Amino acid sequence: MGDKNNSSTLVLFGYFVLTLLFITVNANDLETEDETSFSYVVGATDGPQNWGNLNPNWTLCGTGKSQSPINILDYKVKLNRTLGDLNINYRPAEALIRNAGYEIEVKWTGDAGGVIINGDEFKLQEVHWHTPAEHTVNGIRFNMELHIVHVNSGGDIAVVGILYKLGPADPFLAQFLPYLPSASEEGFPLGIVDPSSVKIPGREYYRYNGSLTTPPCSENVTWTIFKRVKTVSIEQVHALKDAIDDENTGNARPIQPLNGRTVYIFEPKPYLS
Repeated sequence: MGDKNNSSTLVLFGYFVLTLLFITVNANDLETEDETSFSYVVGATDGPQNWGNLNPNWTLCGTGKSQSPINILDYKVKLNRTLGDLNINYRPAEALIRNAGYEIEVKWTGDAGGVIINGDEFKLQEVHWHTPAEHTVNGIRFNMELHIVHVNSGGDIAVVGILYKLGPADPFLAQFLPYLPSASEEGFPLGIVDPSSVKIPGREYYRYNGSLTTPPCSENVTWTIFKRVKTVSIEQVHALKDAIDDENTGNARPIQPLNGRTVYIFEPKPYLS
């Protein structure tokens, strides 16, 4: 009787192990499918206008009505001082640099703090660069845009964007350029990196609801784009472009329709002496 029970237990255990293996394989298959390649070459079969057709999980890239980036028009933005200064609580933490193929990322593996928007805490995940800039202001496209990506406990995303024009080198980017040759898809450890060294430019910013600017183009992103433009050197821009496979087109998604969305601007009250 005991032998029969033992045999049954072994059979059930074997079935359980095989089931787990089957689930794991299928999960890995789905993960591989989500790594569909895409490009920024307008008119190409895998270019921005076709992202929504490349993968079933990317349909919002083609059908979404709240997509990013956008062209910000100063004469159309709405002043909203109740937004307040961006509440930033960054701290130094362990990080790595990785080359995702289409962008260079610095990703924090330790607790690097975050931002608080509308009372909700968004934890800092990573920063990456786009050359040229993705958002335009009054039709002007700048030379680079830094995205600082945060996520809250519900999976919603808050991205802080900083625009750059050509000029003196950017000190924050400068600290990572020596590591570009070592950056792989898996990532190269950098040790402790202080996200505050980004140096947020001023207090004025634009705010709107949009999407990720890369597939799957999820529309759960709160965008904060600072109005003041910083500077980056031409050598730094070339270093970023040379490190990724952008087919000499850059890695900026074309401007998306606003579709009736409101873009707000926060400006502190003028100081009265």
